[in-house]
Amino acid sequence: MVLLLVVYAYLRWMFFGPLEKVLAARQQATKGTEEKAAALLVKADQTAAAIQDQLRKAREEIYQEQEEARRQWTSDQAAQIERARLSPRDMIHQAQAQLESDAAAAKRELAATADSLAEQIARTLLERTTA
Repeated sequence: MVLLLVVYAYLRWMFFGPLEKVLAARQQATKGTEEKAAALLVKADQTAAAIQDQLRKAREEIYQEQEEARRQWTSDQAAQIERARLSPRDMIHQAQAQLESDAAAAKRELAATADSLAEQIARTLLERTTA
């Protein structure tokens, strides 16, 4: 029995003691690595969230730029359509003004010609009646 106690004490001191120390160190290292991995996962999640936020902001900016470009394009198109609509109207008004001007000039010319023709007709008739 004493021999058993001596063997037990010897194994405990020479074998199980150092084995427990190695296992404890290994468990501590594993626990430290797990804690580091958990910290890295948290940091990765935070980084991923930050990147997602930046992507969302970038998309919003792109959408706003696209919307602004669309609005600018729409207003440019509306302005071009308005110019295209007003241009023929202005041309019509100019043509009407030119036509009225030509008509007034023609009336003046006809009035002047009518007076001289009336005199010629009157002279011709007077000459025939006297002849």
